[in-house]
Amino acid sequence: MRILVKRIYEPTSKSDGFRVLVDRLWPRGISKEAAEIDLWLPDLGPSTALRKWFNHDPARWTEFQRRYHVELKKKTALLTTINKQAKICPVTLLYSAKDEQHNQAIALRSVLIKRPMARTAKPAPIATRKKR
Repeated sequence: MRILVKRIYEPTSKSDGFRVLVDRLWPRGISKEAAEIDLWLPDLGPSTALRKWFNHDPARWTEFQRRYHVELKKKTALLTTINKQAKICPVTLLYSAKDEQHNQAIALRSVLIKRPMARTAKPAPIATRKKR
């Protein structure tokens, strides 16, 4: 299972595999065509309250991760979708934050890698786009 993390503003690469945007809000200044995403899962992004509280403050990173992991426990179907896709091909979690070390995609990746495949949760449907 290969799960990568990349800023959505970086150039697309074939090695990205299945590209999943995990921001709750659409990134500024980028069109849907230019983003070249396979799937947008806004519900996997942190809640608005958590996102605003964190405000990308590195001093709050540890607590942000803890709170975000609690939120993710309620989203097993979405997590299963990504895990199943990652067994087929690489998955790249896309985010728009400027901070490359303290963002929800990094926190989400750590949850996905540690998480055993849930056999009971049904994966969310996957909508794909045209091949690059």
